[in-house]
Amino acid sequence: MHSADAVDLDLLLALADDPRATIVALADRLRLSRNTVAARLARLESEGAFLALDRRIDPHVLGHPLTAFVEVQVRQKELARIVEDVARIPEVVQAFGRSGTADLRVTVACRDTDHLFRIDAAILAIDGVERTETSLSMGELIPYRLRPLIEQQRRAR
Repeated sequence: MHSADAVDLDLLLALADDPRATIVALADRLRLSRNTVAARLARLESEGAFLALDRRIDPHVLGHPLTAFVEVQVRQKELARIVEDVARIPEVVQAFGRSGTADLRVTVACRDTDHLFRIDAAILAIDGVERTETSLSMGELIPYRLRPLIEQQRRAR
């Protein structure tokens, strides 16, 4: 992926403000041609600049109002297979490899604490998982955002 230039950053800021903006609306706002905006968006998308749309869907609407974080310790040599097994659990919405005492940080969406208990048991049942430590989210205080980072990049130019 190439480094974003000033036009890319302006386009990303406009999309951060209005993710559903049309190419025509973006072109008008940025005073660029529609072809330029379309080409820039296509390039950014091909370079993996945009995340999957399902990241914008709130699990609450699916009946899963609780978010929990499961720290997972595993047998290191089996990490890749364990991650594949964890990914088969539908309630797992995200997982990160970690340094430190836990090897994985798994984010799960659940209906209630009993459901969370069953999800945790499913993770523990995976061969190679040695231990889990689970904590319940008390609320999202800073939603996922990139606007401040984009603005910082823009000011640095």
